Amino acid sequence: MLANRPAWSERAVELWMRSIVLLLVLLGCRGCREPSTERPASASPESITATSKRAAPAAAAPTDTDLTRMRDRMVDEQIVARGVKNAAVVAAMRAVPRHEFVPKESWHLAYRDHPIPIGYGQTISQPYIVALMTELADIDKDSKVLEIGTGSGYQAAVLAELAGEVYSIEIIEPLLKRADATLARLGYKVTAKAGDGYQGWPEKAPFDVIILTAAPPKIPKPLIDQLAEGGTLVAPVGVGVQDLLVLTKRDGSIEERVEAAVRFVPMTGEAQRQ
Repeated sequence: MLANRPAWSERAVELWMRSIVLLLVLLGCRGCREPSTERPASASPESITATSKRAAPAAAAPTDTDLTRMRDRMVDEQIVARGVKNAAVVAAMRAVPRHEFVPKESWHLAYRDHPIPIGYGQTISQPYIVALMTELADIDKDSKVLEIGTGSGYQAAVLAELAGEVYSIEIIEPLLKRADATLARLGYKVTAKAGDGYQGWPEKAPFDVIILTAAPPKIPKPLIDQLAEGGTLVAPVGVGVQDLLVLTKRDGSIEERVEAAVRFVPMTGEAQRQ
């Protein structure tokens, strides 16, 4: 009878429960669910524990509306607020879809205030630096522009919004092919070729504007020779932290000023052997 059954002690119950749990573990605990390690939407990166082995869920792809809003905010907060005043440059930065020039998985970062890796040890430049260099170059619809370092093609697209002719040279051929395809798909007229930008493009010279998007230890002489009278050359120059130089050719001589301290990837090829 139930009345005669001895009562189990708390210790006996605990041991019995542990035996059941151990049995489930040994059987693989089919149907059991391990605690979630996914990060709540509001959590900061620091809140993810080091013991978590499950990757955080991928960020949702931004919509076209999101991207347009992000681009407008970039222009207002990173470019106009920092003193870029040329209306045509501001309009170009607002028009060119920077996200199209970075890997799709980086679209949510496309309008942030920093460079983004694009492969082969190269980056797409910080938006403000692109705007600043373009403004310093003083480009108009009659300008013939040479860019050294096509990279992602983003700077070339901005130049194409402003200039009459844009030529670009890229030493890394796979980058050139990708940039060329992106520029063509978006309708930007840029004549690009693979090669070492140190020698410039003598067949197309002289150029009203020359822009370098990689840093040589010093300005290559062939580029100075290919600069038109009254033309402007904008380039990061030096090793490590570089000087952003603006050179103007007047009466055959060169006027030079330092505009800012910058950090670009080094110019490769012949520039490294000088």
